[in-house]
Parts: sequence; C-alpha cells; structure tokens
Amino acid sequence: MPTRVPRLVPPQAPANDLDASDAFVWHADRGWLAPVYQVNRVEIALLRGIDRVRDILLDNTERFAAGLPANNVLLWGARGTGKSSLVKAAHAAVNDMHPHSLALIEIHREDIPSLPHLLSLLRLSARRCLLFCDDLSFDQHDTSYKSLKAVLEGGIEGRPANVVLYATSNRRHLMPRDMIENERSTAINPAEAVEESVSMSDRFGLWLGFHSLDQDTYHAIVHGYAERYGLDLPLDQLRAEASEWSITRGSRSGRVAWQFIQDLAGRLGKPLA
Repeated sequence: MPTRVPRLVPPQAPANDLDASDAFVWHADRGWLAPVYQVNRVEIALLRGIDRVRDILLDNTERFAAGLPANNVLLWGARGTGKSSLVKAAHAAVNDMHPHSLALIEIHREDIPSLPHLLSLLRLSARRCLLFCDDLSFDQHDTSYKSLKAVLEGGIEGRPANVVLYATSNRRHLMPRDMIENERSTAINPAEAVEESVSMSDRFGLWLGFHSLDQDTYHAIVHGYAERYGLDLPLDQLRAEASEWSITRGSRSGRVAWQFIQDLAGRLGKPLA
C-alpha cells in the first residue's frame, strides 16, 4: 500500500488580481494580495471630533483617486482616537463617490521589508492603490525603517505614481526616544544619526495629529452611535452610563465609546448590524 509523502513545498498562492475587490491584505510570505470583501469599518459620518483632519485626509484621498498628485500621510496620536477608522472610512467614502476607483491594501508592520516586492507588483497595475500600515513604529536595533525611507522617496525607482502610503502611529517620529538617544551616543556624528532617524517621518508629506477627547465630544460620539443603531435610552441616562463607562476605563476615546455601545446593545438585546 503506497504511503503518503508529506508536502514540503507550500502551495502556490493564487494569481494576484487587483480587480477582485476594493480591499486586500498583503501576505508577504506568499507574495499574495488576499481580497477582503467586507472591511471592518465605521461610517465616516459617525466619526466625531476630528473634522479638520477628516477633511484634509478626504481631500488628499480624493485627489489621489482622481489621478492627481497626493501625499503620503502619517496619522499620529493617542490610542483609540480614530486614526485607522478614518483611513478605512475615507477609502469607503471615495469609492462611494467613484466606484472601484481606489484599492485599499493593508500591509502589516512586520512585513515592511517586503515593500519593494509589493511595489514591484503594484507598479504594473493601472489601478490606484492606497497602502495602509496600522500602528507603525520601530524599536531599538530595528533597521527596517531604512527600507521604508528608500521606498517612500529615496530609491532609484521611487514610489510608483499609482501608490500612496497611509500609516498610523502612536509616535510622531515613529521611533522611541531611547532609540534616538542610542543613535546619538554611538554615532561618529551624533547630529547626523539623529537627523536620519527623525527624517523617517519627513517622508510623509502630511502629518495629522489626533488627541484625547473632551467629555462633550465623547458624548457626541456615543449619541451618534446610539442613534445610528436604534439604541433607545433617555439622553440623561445614556450620558450618565457612558460617563461611568469611561471612568472605569480611565480614558475617553472613540474606541471606548464603541466598546460602551457594544455593551449597551448587548444589554438591550439589539444587534449592531
């Protein structure tokens, strides 16, 4: 009776098709753009307290989708304030206005070294592609930021005209202070070493800052969600419960507001469709 020989070579990834969907996840190990048919996103109208950065990002995204010059964007600031939600919402809003005009491609932080390979694939396509890296940062002894710098602006080929990069980070300069200080202390020319580290962020033409919410904005977010999903609760009670929830979490943010809404919907027995 023949015995089975274990497969030592992983199965070949399907051919990449940028017309298969409006959103993809890059799998660097297989060189594959996996289509995403339902993106986990929040409607742009439900994002409150970030009107100015919303308008700037939406305008940049619209211009890029229309084939006009646009900037790479770094969205930085406090956790849970809507950075990644805004990127996904802006992508959806532009595609609602101009169907299938823009592909959203998520690349994970650990796959940054594979960016040259990904860009070589996207360069061959006529489709406009928005690369999205969530929670981008670099730790001490991590040199992959140099690859990202070269890809964004400094390489021989440069960034393809049909690609922009949107990244979110909790750090404005993407690197921890101790990493910058270490480069300063060990470099032959400390000023040049620090300049190289900080200039990573300079590759992004737009820096959009996100900050902690005040109480009124937090309540406006909660109220917007409650209205959108039909969670009927007297306004005073809704505000009181939302405030108590934020106190137990020790912060006010869009993420905390959404977590409260999930809890409230569960208690009221209503699905969040």
